[in-house]
Amino acid sequence: MSDEPQPQPQQPNRGWASGAPEAAGKAKKPKRPKRTGWRRLIPTWRIVLSTVVIGLLLVVGGFFLGYHLVQIPAANALATKQSNVYLYADGTVLARDGEVNRESVGLARISKDAQHAVLAAEDRDFYTESAIDPMAMVRAGWNTATGKGKQSGSTITQQYVKNYYLAQEQTVTRKVKEFFISIKLDREKSKDEILEGYLNTSFFGRGAYGIQSAAQAYFGVDAKDLTAAQGAYLASLLNAPSQYDVVAHPENRPAAEARWNYVMNGMVDKGWLSASDRAAAKFPKPKQSTISTNMSGQRGYVVNIVRKYLIENGIVDEEELGRGGYRITTTLQKDKQDAFVKAVDDKLMSQLDKKERKVDTYVRAGGASVDPKTGKVVAMYNGIDYVKQYTPNATRRDFQVGSTFKPFVFTSAVENHSETQSGRTINPNTRYDGTSERPVQGWAGGRYAPENEDQRDYGHVTVREATDKSINAVYAQMAVDVGSDKVMQTAIDLGLSKNTPELTPSPSIALGVATASPLDMAEAYATLANHGRHSTYTLVEKVMKDGKQEVELPERREHQAVSREAADTTTSVLRSVVQNGTASAAQAVGRPAAAKTGTAEEDTAAWFAGYTPDLATVVAVMGQHPKTAAHKSLYGAMGLARINGGGAPAEIWSQYTRNALKGEPVADFDLQLQAGADVTAPPSSDASDEPGDGDESGSSDPDAPSTGDEDGSGSDTPGDSGSSTPPGDSGGTESDPPSTGGGTPGSGGPSTEPGPTGGGDSGGDDSSNGGTDPGGGDTDGAGGGDTDTGFPGIPVTPRRQ
Repeated sequence: MSDEPQPQPQQPNRGWASGAPEAAGKAKKPKRPKRTGWRRLIPTWRIVLSTVVIGLLLVVGGFFLGYHLVQIPAANALATKQSNVYLYADGTVLARDGEVNRESVGLARISKDAQHAVLAAEDRDFYTESAIDPMAMVRAGWNTATGKGKQSGSTITQQYVKNYYLAQEQTVTRKVKEFFISIKLDREKSKDEILEGYLNTSFFGRGAYGIQSAAQAYFGVDAKDLTAAQGAYLASLLNAPSQYDVVAHPENRPAAEARWNYVMNGMVDKGWLSASDRAAAKFPKPKQSTISTNMSGQRGYVVNIVRKYLIENGIVDEEELGRGGYRITTTLQKDKQDAFVKAVDDKLMSQLDKKERKVDTYVRAGGASVDPKTGKVVAMYNGIDYVKQYTPNATRRDFQVGSTFKPFVFTSAVENHSETQSGRTINPNTRYDGTSERPVQGWAGGRYAPENEDQRDYGHVTVREATDKSINAVYAQMAVDVGSDKVMQTAIDLGLSKNTPELTPSPSIALGVATASPLDMAEAYATLANHGRHSTYTLVEKVMKDGKQEVELPERREHQAVSREAADTTTSVLRSVVQNGTASAAQAVGRPAAAKTGTAEEDTAAWFAGYTPDLATVVAVMGQHPKTAAHKSLYGAMGLARINGGGAPAEIWSQYTRNALKGEPVADFDLQLQAGADVTAPPSSDASDEPGDGDESGSSDPDAPSTGDEDGSGSDTPGDSGSSTPPGDSGGTESDPPSTGGGTPGSGGPSTEPGPTGGGDSGGDDSSNGGTDPGGGDTDGAGGGDTDTGFPGIPVTPRRQ
């Protein structure tokens, strides 16, 4: 084989060979060189575009998902919690209950100036913008980050959502919820509704939630009366409630004024305030911040009594009332309420020396005053201070009313055309035997012989004289002549509750063993003052719910409880008591008045019940142990031998009535009297020359029955002798020994034993007559023994009336 190199086969042209197949297909692009260095950090436009698209999809999807998942929740507990506001008849605030100082009001009850001020401060484009303002949120975030002040960037809608539906914490979750709820709320509620809600839920400092409470807290006015300057100040507080209170922080006044100017200028910019009004406006001066007295003084008593009235009369459900939001206008008149408190302080409380006289620690006072023409309670006195003595003395029913009940007996006599045992019509001039411990005649329930005050014998006296001197023997007999059941019904018709403890049909009813409240008695005496027409007392003038919904009140009803003749004739007799009898202290009122005094057994309570044509008022001074709640005798109180109705109670009544009616024209009684009542019979020749205050009464004697009556003829009993001889069972002969008032059992003497069918102990002073009745004490908060705790049969006769 040759060693020469063999020729190699020639390779085809690479360019032509490769070009042949590419001619049939697409030419392949050259590969991009890989990025190196810092270029690797820059995303390509494809990545950017993809990220944006995916981000938008996520945002839109997240929005729709959040919109459907986040629901508008129920309001938070704080946002709906309100106080109930109790007002005097003139609209001034009397008291507030509840822990939160908020009173919601409708937008119509917020002045336009105040509304515009808040808009100028917080959201000037509220009515034209959407529920959220993204640019404001960004701006607020930037300002906060750059040190220009912490700002929320929230619209009023967002702030309302935070106040009403959410908590106040600054978290992303809360902000997300706020965002979606705001959008939904803007679609479901009107702008006015949202603004109203915002104004009622915002915090303004001084413990005030809502603009109504703030208006009262800072300026003592309602929200509807706020001026532009006042509204701008309150609007400024929304930014920094505690710091902008120039009373609490006078050093911050420049900042507060700057914020106020910002708000006022904003109102001008939006056309809500004229330039001239702006120029004339001055920075308002808020009132001093007051320490909350809550339920002190008379407030707590009134609140509890009004609450009970609303619930018992079906006006407001107890549970609803507990939720708050009610604005309750009472019938109480502030000037009269203040006058009542001052009269008690002047004539009673200031006279006590609790360190030197233990008995002075027992003294309590209660009273009520009613407009006879309307039945409205215009004033009440319940105690020295609700936080010290809880029992409301104006409405408690556990102290005997004493001789203030006697006018009801006479009213019943005239109303029922009653006659004495011998057939004589009972009128002011009818004569009765006023001998102490004289057994009543015509009563089949057992011997009953009440004693007069200090066991005085008065002989034969007219009914008018017997009322002047409050003679028990006469009125016990009259109750039997009329019929004690009829007397009881008349008392109920006049205004006493049928459930009044110890209100039972027996001769002792005349001596006031019943334990009605001062308010009950004021209602009954108001009926007499109103010529026998009775209006059930009312304590409430108007009730509003949440500032816009008026609650329906029971229809006021008035009816002729007793005839005008019966009521007016009683008034004429009670006028004599003021002019000539135990109620003479009432002459100090300086206008026509009718009244009656009364004292309970063992001086545990002293009463004065009286009226002018314009005002009926009852005052009671009561004795009660501060810890045990036992009824206590008031002998020695105020340094006096004893307390009776013609003393402190009458003086309180006179001062109060004089001041309560100051400036009002003097009105006289327009009376239509029973036939013959317009003539006053001359005083009885055999009556005692020594007038008492008529407040002593005797006690029942269960020994022997008796019949017959002293009607003034003098034929049954020798009135001059001061003795009483009841006829025997034969009805015509004297078979029993005379009752001379000697005090021995069986002869009409004093007895502390109950009557034949029961009654109660008449001798004790600590626990008798309901002294241990639940609710009688100062620490029970129960409102004072409204339950009957006595025994059936004849209630024991009080020793003092």
